[in-house]
Amino acid sequence: MSYDNLCKYLAEQYPEAFASWVLGKTVTSPVEVLKTELSLEPIRADSVTFLRTATEILHLEFQVRVDSGRPISLRMLNYWLRLYWQYQIPIKQVLIWLKPTNHPTVFETQFESDTTQHRYNVIRLWEQPPGPLLTNPALLPLAVLCETQQPRDLLTQVAAELAKIEATQQRQEMTACTEIIAGLRFDRELLASIFREDVMRESVVYQDILQRGVEQGLAQGQKREARAMILRPLTRRFGPLSAELQAEIESLTVPQLEDLNEISYEFRELADLETWLASHRSNS
Repeated sequence: MSYDNLCKYLAEQYPEAFASWVLGKTVTSPVEVLKTELSLEPIRADSVTFLRTATEILHLEFQVRVDSGRPISLRMLNYWLRLYWQYQIPIKQVLIWLKPTNHPTVFETQFESDTTQHRYNVIRLWEQPPGPLLTNPALLPLAVLCETQQPRDLLTQVAAELAKIEATQQRQEMTACTEIIAGLRFDRELLASIFREDVMRESVVYQDILQRGVEQGLAQGQKREARAMILRPLTRRFGPLSAELQAEIESLTVPQLEDLNEISYEFRELADLETWLASHRSNS
């Protein structure tokens, strides 16, 4: 289950609610979801959401577990630099950890090297009081992961709040999202015993549809975005690519697109791209 992708889905469906939560104040003006053209890591941004308020950009990143790859603190600096380069307005970064762990990474709030220091904000949901999230239907799915001495009571309270949502479609959607995210903390038997009303039972089916749809939709969207982000700079540098080259790029796998995105800026001429594609074609 892609819990971080589901949180991204929620943040982009309800940007005002998430902006109000992380900023700690009510945001009444429209919040724009940025489909930003960052020049690096378009595919790895599966758990990243960029929201633009009237005065700043919010970079929200949801994480379930610590990645063994590049340090996430470096990624936060990387995103900040590219966002600021493109928009040149204040940027607030919030890294939201979903599942309890004592790994040192979840307690880091900055990147630091010999001459560079970059700070960002961190929310560890298991340390957050559930109250602020219980008051907004869009945030109810995250409330089940908040701090509590009585997890089952909190789950029951969230279910009661979900039942108050008047719009049937939204109630089913929020219930489905809650059931999926609650799987990080509760077993399915308990979830089945809590969500027993007709609307809740219907959401079990909707949950499966939503989960598959969100994951597939995000994966397809990320791949399209990644291809576009690779093709645009290559076209600017080398002119329109032949149909054959475009077809080869479109046939690349996700890991290959990641590799090409990272190395394409080293290409000096079109032959470098052709050589790279040929080598990966022979290895596939």
